[in-house]
Order: sequence, then structure tokens, then C-alpha cells
Amino acid sequence: MDINQSVWLLLFTAIVLANIPFLMANRLFLVIKVPHKSIVINLIEWFTYFVITGLFAYLLEQKSMGHVASQGWEFYTITLFMFMIFAFPGFIYRYNLKSFLKKHG
Repeated sequence: MDINQSVWLLLFTAIVLANIPFLMANRLFLVIKVPHKSIVINLIEWFTYFVITGLFAYLLEQKSMGHVASQGWEFYTITLFMFMIFAFPGFIYRYNLKSFLKKHG
């Protein structure tokens, strides 16, 4: 797998994993069925997916480049905020659009 394929795979994975906690309202980590998830549970699950995405990125970088470049705190802060931006559609759907559609539907 070359670097371009790794980047696209990582971006796709990050976008999907960032939105899963908000789109799966009655599932915790895709397997545990729960009656209702609070926003705190959603955020904990979202952060766990952020860490999983980071580990996946680490492994992809190791496999495609042969080494992993060291990063400072700035890199991790930017990736956290990018993951937040990726989660925006799922968050809006879960907390704004879904209730709006129930009211007016």
C-alpha cells in the first residue's frame, strides 16, 4: 500500500469512526445494546474512537513509510480538532436534526 492509499484509507476511517457514536443511538461500540445513550457516553465513545484512529494511523505510517515520525503536542491537538470537525454531521443529526424531524414530521 502506498502513501496516497494510506491517507485516503485513514481519512475514510476517521470520518466513519467520528460519526458512529452519534448515528448509533442505541448501540455502544457497535455491539452493546443500550436503551439510551447520554451525551457524556457519546463523548466517551467518540474519544475512544479517536484513540483507535490514532493507533490505526500509527500502524499505517509504520507500514507505509517504515518508521514513525515523532510528534509534539501541537500535532495531537490539531488531530483532535480535526476529529471533532469530522464528527459534526453525526452530532448535528443526533442532537438537532433528529428532534426537529420528530417535531415537524
